[in-house]
Amino acid sequence: MAKALVSTSFDTSSNELIQLVSFKLDNEEFGIEVLKVREIIRMITITHMPNTPHYMEGVINLRGKVIPIVSMRKKFNLMESENNSQTRIIVMDVGGELMGFIVDAVSEVIRVSASEIQPPPNVVSGGIDQDCITGVINQADRLLVLLNLEKLFPADNKQFLIGL
Repeated sequence: MAKALVSTSFDTSSNELIQLVSFKLDNEEFGIEVLKVREIIRMITITHMPNTPHYMEGVINLRGKVIPIVSMRKKFNLMESENNSQTRIIVMDVGGELMGFIVDAVSEVIRVSASEIQPPPNVVSGGIDQDCITGVINQADRLLVLLNLEKLFPADNKQFLIGL
């Protein structure tokens, strides 16, 4: 298991450069640590599993490994939309296990100074758990919400997903 060199609690007083993968859901942009991302793939056939949480799309076989797939739209209680040519699955290391996350589009890998990261607001809407938001970056024409996906899935829930 690779250990991330960048912690999810950023020291915003430093000028350390942090690399993030930005992705879109609906009309919002989010960022996650690039070191947690194993790969980004196009949509493939997902095998649906019975009796799973509503946001679980199912599992895929990625080079012989079964990986649970989560719909980020469903997890964040956003309206569903049809997959298109921009839809991607981001395969990430979450707590030492691989999980896939369906997003509307992957934008880019960006570098930001830790000092650009502002603390998350006290009030969060849209069903996103406050603990999973590690900060917000205000760039000229956009806001980028930084996520810690490990905090989005409590250990007991994650064990259920990984046990598929």
